[in-house]
Amino acid sequence: MKNTKKKFPKKRKNRQSKQPLEGVIQITPRGVGFFVNEKLKEDLRIEKPFLQTALNRDIVKVIPHYTKDGASAQIIEIIKRAKTDFVGTVEKELDGFFCVHPQDPRMYTDIIISKKDIGEAKIGQKVLVEIIEWKNAQELPEGKILKVVGDAGLHETEMEAILLDKGIQNRFSSEIEKEAQRIKSAEKDILEKALLEREDYRNITTFTIDPDDAKDFDDALSYQTLPNGNIEIGVHIADVSHYVKYGSKIDISAVERGTSTYLVDRTIPMLPEILSNDLCSLKPKEDRLAFSVLFVFSKESVVSGKPFELKKYSVKTTVINSNKRFAYEEAQKVLDEKVGNFFQELSALNTLAKKLAQKNKEEGAISFYQEEVKFVLDESGKPIDVYTKTLGETNELIENFMLLANKTVVEYIHKKVPKEELLFLYRVHDKPDKDRVTELVQLLRGLGYTMRVSDNSVSSDELNKILRSSKDSPEAGIIQIATIRTMAKAIYSIQNIGHFGLSFQNYTHFTSPIRRYSDLIVHRLIKIYQEGKRVPKKRWCEYRALTSELSEKEKTAMEAERGSIKYKQAEYMSTRIGEKFSGKISGVTEWGLFVEESKTKAEGFIRARDLEDDYYIFEKDKKQLRGRKTNKKYRLGDPVEIMVLKSDVEKRTICFKLVG
Repeated sequence: MKNTKKKFPKKRKNRQSKQPLEGVIQITPRGVGFFVNEKLKEDLRIEKPFLQTALNRDIVKVIPHYTKDGASAQIIEIIKRAKTDFVGTVEKELDGFFCVHPQDPRMYTDIIISKKDIGEAKIGQKVLVEIIEWKNAQELPEGKILKVVGDAGLHETEMEAILLDKGIQNRFSSEIEKEAQRIKSAEKDILEKALLEREDYRNITTFTIDPDDAKDFDDALSYQTLPNGNIEIGVHIADVSHYVKYGSKIDISAVERGTSTYLVDRTIPMLPEILSNDLCSLKPKEDRLAFSVLFVFSKESVVSGKPFELKKYSVKTTVINSNKRFAYEEAQKVLDEKVGNFFQELSALNTLAKKLAQKNKEEGAISFYQEEVKFVLDESGKPIDVYTKTLGETNELIENFMLLANKTVVEYIHKKVPKEELLFLYRVHDKPDKDRVTELVQLLRGLGYTMRVSDNSVSSDELNKILRSSKDSPEAGIIQIATIRTMAKAIYSIQNIGHFGLSFQNYTHFTSPIRRYSDLIVHRLIKIYQEGKRVPKKRWCEYRALTSELSEKEKTAMEAERGSIKYKQAEYMSTRIGEKFSGKISGVTEWGLFVEESKTKAEGFIRARDLEDDYYIFEKDKKQLRGRKTNKKYRLGDPVEIMVLKSDVEKRTICFKLVG
């Protein structure tokens, strides 16, 4: 019998899973969360009422929601807290409790301290507090005071507060210092033994070039002419791994720090100073242990206009003795005046470095103009002047040889160890995010530029073409800012995906083991492979976890550095209310404009509602505000004249007003 039963079409399933997901939540200064999970095509937005006490970088479980208005989520469980200690200022007393207002803008709630637990802390002081209980999102978290930092607004208080809030240890324990002293006391015996096992480079012309205020010298360059006329350049790196052994107390401490941290007025070293500034540092007129990459160039390579030719290289442990310690400015003066200590060597190195830079550029390396903000502080730590340091030829000289060494040691290991047996630590830089590439294409199209893309991906060559073609144009600033923001963040990984920004297939960090733990790992791995050994497969997971941890430590240190700079910029501007400055637009939103002041690089905000000559419409694809009546435009990168309206030092925010 024929089936006459009516068939109905099947309901289309929602392709977006609504199953619980685990991941990291990122909180904005506005108190809005974004859930990050590698399985998702886009981050899920979580409004403040649905955060359920979750804090920035917590690992959480969420239920996603998909509507025609977009993707969102609700937190159902906090799996792991990223942080429970916060620095804040003790404020008003209310109903037997004191409120501590966190200085971290991503910490969206005050913390309450009971009157009986306030101890010696006073209103107006900064304290380090630990959240001890927070179960109900409708109530404030309860905390206890771990440390009274000092009076808010004082230089020492604020610098220590930045470090404490980021969980950065400011001091070494007496136990660590004693261990470092024991290593230092054995220096003579260590050197005598090392000379029997290492290449002796103590009689080869060698020098360091570093910032004027540097105290630790990671790297040195040597120069010699070989009997056949070729030139050998040695990139010598402090051999920290010879002194700091895996699993030692100093090593464990170095892992916890991950990197040295640089604030506006101080360095928080990764290693005790007796090692970082003395025993391991490549100080002049001192025998020092080094891990060296030795390059042999054709003699024609050091002649301007002649072709560049690297004949061969080797990677060896050495003993060196630096002839001189140059500051960048001092070495630059020798080059400029063509006279002085080691002029011939510096000149030859500079010629080679320029050829290296040109080679990298031709292969697609992206180069951005860099400036460093420096402060002149008075006796109390108040900023009385701000200036920017630009990179000169000697900075680029060192940078190019360090890039070459970092790249070369990877190639060396790849040739030495079969792929299936190789575990290594790489510095990787992924291709730009496709959505950001789309935004950049739209912006460039609006400015009259065409950028070739394939499947929403762009090559470094294509980005370089855009940067070169716009270099001297009025829109050069906007294009550089937008291109930088398209870039991914470089990280550490045991998976080699190459370095997009440098256009290197192989890259690592080898040249700064005094201040970066990643480089110390690389030194140890190279030595393991040079001895014919291998890293057991059971330890590969340990290294994978360590690369993630080091990437996070690097990010934290950078946040501390930027925090100290932003604090001093706000402090500097707080004494200049009503003064006029020049700047350029560094960000455009529907709420207004971010402007970077030209001299101090301080960024301030101009509210759209304070642009009184018109009603301005935000055009996202063109990164601009456009006046509805006047058609006047404010675009990313445009130069503007501004006046300081307000500077909140505690919040590190500055308000500007357009003038002229």
